[in-house]
This record gives sequence, structure tokens and C-alpha cells, in this order.
Amino acid sequence: MNTYSIAVVGATGLVGTTLLGLLEERNFPIKKIFPLASQQSAGKYITFRGAQHAVEDLATFDFSQTDLAFFCVGNDLASEYAPKAAAAGNIVIDKSYYYRTHDDVPLIVPEVNIDVLPQYKKMNIISNPNCTTIPIAVGLKAIYDAVGVTRMNVCTYQSVSGTGKDAIAELTEQTRLLLDHKKIEPKVYSQQIAFNVLPHIDDFQENGYTREEMKIVHEMQKIFNDNTIAINPTAVRVPVFCGHAVSVHIETKDKITAADACKLLANSPSVKLFTGKYPYATPVKDAAGNDFVHVGRVREDISHAKGLNLWIVSDNLRKGAALNAIQISEHLIKMI
Repeated sequence: MNTYSIAVVGATGLVGTTLLGLLEERNFPIKKIFPLASQQSAGKYITFRGAQHAVEDLATFDFSQTDLAFFCVGNDLASEYAPKAAAAGNIVIDKSYYYRTHDDVPLIVPEVNIDVLPQYKKMNIISNPNCTTIPIAVGLKAIYDAVGVTRMNVCTYQSVSGTGKDAIAELTEQTRLLLDHKKIEPKVYSQQIAFNVLPHIDDFQENGYTREEMKIVHEMQKIFNDNTIAINPTAVRVPVFCGHAVSVHIETKDKITAADACKLLANSPSVKLFTGKYPYATPVKDAAGNDFVHVGRVREDISHAKGLNLWIVSDNLRKGAALNAIQISEHLIKMI
């Protein structure tokens, strides 16, 4: 088996550390690992496959040493360094949203549209979708193929780990202070997140929707290669540490019963279907720490003849980010 030298950009962040753990867990064929981060994290050490590896400074790293680069950083760093990595001969898999709507960059969920993978050759960059787009796409793929989807209403319930380590610390600290009847001062979020919900993720756009909400619209249409899907999203931050949940209502081109939808979902790759007395998954009990897209509460819409409701939950750091990128790379190395 061929082995590959791998760069993990953002190796000390939540997605980066999750990705490193999954590379080890899935026994990815690695020749050498290069954990990269900003200058302030350079010099730290991470443990990978029982050995200590120094974190190197992204700004000075020579990407000619690597074959594959996972970018687990924001737009600014991805836009600056991903092209440099690609120009040095790497294939880049990028988690930021910078390239997601770029015409020459494939946006991939392996269970849904792996057929577009060869398009990476245009720029040597592959884009990894948003942490809520991925599980929605996986959950809807079989239904979309069977009866089509004309419209969807999406309401997300997103954990604080989607914002990063500082957000986890803020939820922890606010919870402690409030239980001690002490004053809090929000820093990461605009308002108190402990014991609260915030219908505000990312910046508000001119149309009144947030950037996070518009990501769902643009990415779902690109992944399904169908700009006719009408999508109405609301993204909400909730006081949960890990695991995103989504309530999805779809309107289909052809009628499908809940029973038939469940049959399709039961045979869908990466989907774990919940039925029975408690037909739903939760972030804490079911999603956090595993790789499934959990689908439940499948029921027909009592207000629309071709409507269907689903409840979808997944680990946003794993399937919503790091795992999806690794699954893309596993398909990729079969091609190169």
C-alpha cells in the first residue's frame, strides 16, 4: 500500500485534533505527519501513533514535504495557504467555507456525490461542507433519489463546539457562575449561552438570514447539483457541548409515506435509523463520539400532502467535519 505525507493545518484546534484522532483510528496510510498551526501554537507537541510530533508554524512550512493537506482553519488562512499547498503538489481538503461555492472546487459528501471527486484536478483543492449540511445531505440522499425534493424548511440546533474551544470554555464557565448566582460577561457569543438559545450563528446578511443559514442553502444545492431546491433555514446555537441536531421538513416531488422513507433510510450508508417508543437520537446520548448520521421522528406532514419531517443528529466534529474529510481522502487515494 502506498503511504502519504500528511499536513494537518490547525492541528491544535477542535477539528484538527479530532481529525488526527480519526487518522489514527482508521489506520490511514501515513508516511509522515506534519501538524501545523499559527506561530503561537508552534513548538507545542501532539501525540500521534504513540510518538510526539512538534507543531510547526504554518507561515514558514514547506508544503513540498507533503502530499495531502487537511485544512482545519478559517477563511483567512485557507484562502492564503491552501493555494500555496496546492501549488507545491498537495491535494488540499479544506474545511473552511472559502472554496465551497467556487465553480472549480468540488464540494463533497462521499455518500451523496463522490462522483464529482475527479474535479479536484482543476485546482488540487476539495471543499468539505458545513457541519450541518453534511448530515442533512446524508439523511436526505435516498429520499431525494427516490421521489425528489422540491422544498425544505431547516431548523438547526447547533452545539458550542462548532464555534471552538473558547466557546466550550465559555459555556462551562457561565454554567458554573450562574449556578453560583454570580454575574457573567459573555465574550464569545453576543449573549448568555448557558441555559439559553441564540437564533444567531455567524454574521447577519442583507437578506436577514445569517451566513450560517445561507451556507446550508448554497451548499445543499451544489451537493445535489440542483438549484431548484427551495431551502428556508434557521440556525440556532444551543447550550450543548458536542453534537448538532436538525429538524428538517421536506416537500417531495412525488408522494412518499413515512414507512417507505424509513425503508430507504434503513439501507442508507452512514445512517442509523431510530424507530419505536422513543424514535429519536440526541446529541449527548447518541451522536457525540460516533460516526453515524442519526435519523428519527420520520413522519408525514399533517399540513401538506407531499410533506415529510425528519430529525437528524450527528457529531459535528466527526461526521460534520473531520470524518467527512478523511472519507474523501480515502476515496482520493484510490484514484491517485
